[in-house]
Amino acid sequence: MSVDNQYSTWKDKVLFTPGPLTTSWTVKQAMLRDLGSRDFEFISIIQDIRSRLVALAEAEETEYTAVIMQGSGTFGVESVIGSVIPPDGKLLVIVNGAYGRRIVKMASVLKIGLEVMNYPEDCIPDLDEIDAKLASGPTITHVAVVHCETTTGIFNPVNQIGEIVKKYGRQYFVDAMSSFGAVPLDIAEASIDYLVSSANKCIEGVPGFSFAVARRSSLVATRGFARSLSLDLLSQWEELEASGQFRFTPPTHSLLAFHQALKEIEQEGGAAGRAARYHANYESTLAGMLAMGFEPYLELKNRGYIITSFLYPSHPNFNFKVFYELLNEKGFVIYPGKLSTVDCFRIGHVGRIDSTDVRSLLAAVRETLDEMGVSLK
Repeated sequence: MSVDNQYSTWKDKVLFTPGPLTTSWTVKQAMLRDLGSRDFEFISIIQDIRSRLVALAEAEETEYTAVIMQGSGTFGVESVIGSVIPPDGKLLVIVNGAYGRRIVKMASVLKIGLEVMNYPEDCIPDLDEIDAKLASGPTITHVAVVHCETTTGIFNPVNQIGEIVKKYGRQYFVDAMSSFGAVPLDIAEASIDYLVSSANKCIEGVPGFSFAVARRSSLVATRGFARSLSLDLLSQWEELEASGQFRFTPPTHSLLAFHQALKEIEQEGGAAGRAARYHANYESTLAGMLAMGFEPYLELKNRGYIITSFLYPSHPNFNFKVFYELLNEKGFVIYPGKLSTVDCFRIGHVGRIDSTDVRSLLAAVRETLDEMGVSLK
């Protein structure tokens, strides 16, 4: 499905980043009104947002519910981590990137019992090792993993991990920050109890809040577990259920934009339709970068289509800061690397961009390399 390119005449640069992203004109326009947080129309919009999120997770509202939490995606992740694990519980975190490590840090700060399985940033976690860990770790109550680890763009096998977690009767949390809405996922089939994402990722809204899609039976059993007042997931859900309102001031304009963004993802064919466009962006970007001599960090079998990490070229004239700034001057924003072992930069394939934008970016990269005197062939 073709994408409306009206935004290409807008003054903003095109964002080839994992979020915040380039958004449509209509999403921007949805913010051009003031609506009270207790207004009946706003309450109705919030209810519709929550229903659409459950549907996007391919779930039924009788089994799952959506809880909106003010703050960025990190706030949403911490809300779940700090709210659903009992005082005597223990969290197993499966880590192969910076965002898995962030969950570990959250649990440590919150003084939650913790075990960590660390894997290299270019490797998929070993399912047999996870099985053995849960078999030998009866005190582990919850398991957490990042779906698309934005450090590299790798996709972790959340369905297969979910099968193992279910086998041992543990609770399962998935950080789907950079995948939800663009990687089709049946949350119940994957045995996920809590899935977290945010407004400004693949649904193509703007920053301001995050959300959890939670199994109702798991959520209602967490009373008294919360380690924070403002990030108390159960209390937030109970207020939304009782009055349709937030406990504290909501980001009204961001929510209006998100409501429009949810309508637009439905028009595009849901997660499958959005995945098709993003995958085309990825394929075009990869082909163009390979043709210029750039090398992806991940092996093909481990690579996702949300964001791609490219190794710094070895050419002596290449300087990422200069490369970044020259592309920025041409109207294109890419992302620095976040790897702990090698130097990389990242190009995102998500947001309101399509093949026209990719071709323009690739032309700008070629021009920038010429300006820097860098030849990779």
